[in-house]
Amino acid sequence: MKIATVVVIIALVVFGMYALLEVSYFSSKIAIERDISSPVILIPAIGVNEKINNISISQGVYHEEFSYFPTKGEVVIFGHRTSYGSPFLRLNELKPGDVVTLQWQGFGEVNYTVKNSRIVPASYLLPVNNSTQRVHLITCDPPGFTTNRIIVEADMTNVGPLDKTILSENPQEHFALYISIGFLAIGLLLAFFYPIKEDRLFILIAILAISVILFYTYFFPFSPDVIGSMIEWLNGGI
Repeated sequence: MKIATVVVIIALVVFGMYALLEVSYFSSKIAIERDISSPVILIPAIGVNEKINNISISQGVYHEEFSYFPTKGEVVIFGHRTSYGSPFLRLNELKPGDVVTLQWQGFGEVNYTVKNSRIVPASYLLPVNNSTQRVHLITCDPPGFTTNRIIVEADMTNVGPLDKTILSENPQEHFALYISIGFLAIGLLLAFFYPIKEDRLFILIAILAISVILFYTYFFPFSPDVIGSMIEWLNGGI
């Protein structure tokens, strides 16, 4: 096996770990979100249509348990900016006047209008109360680092009837499968066209082995934190 092939296989393994993180993220969070009562956050300006959970930010967009519910006070919602589906990747693009909508069982369709955004240190403690009707959207800054936080504040403008169609839909339901199929397809092309012909079998074996793990994770999801911790360890060692 040529040294170049070894390097390519190592790169495939690293890329496969990131793909596995996303597959485990989408497959595990979908299992949680199948309940129709799971609330939904919609932010048309940045293309967000996400279920909200009360378990962990590693399972999607997370409602902070120490904050309040819509119409009952200030709502705090967290989302990853990179990896784990990157639901709040473009949160920094929100500007005053943009609309944030929460479809929430028991509270209806609650609309908020963005007021401002700010960057604070990661250690900042956000005070919340039940006398102000507002939503705080929070993610990391800059992308890929946890040095600071972006906090987008939006004030409640009106409340309407719940849209049960939105609650019953989940546009990310098959994302884990798409990622698995995509990795396999691109990998097979790489193995077929790999310039070192005598090493193509090694590339193919690596692709098939990683793909088996991806598809297994799709059908039998586990917490993405397991892979996330491994990736953090690897990044720390570079």
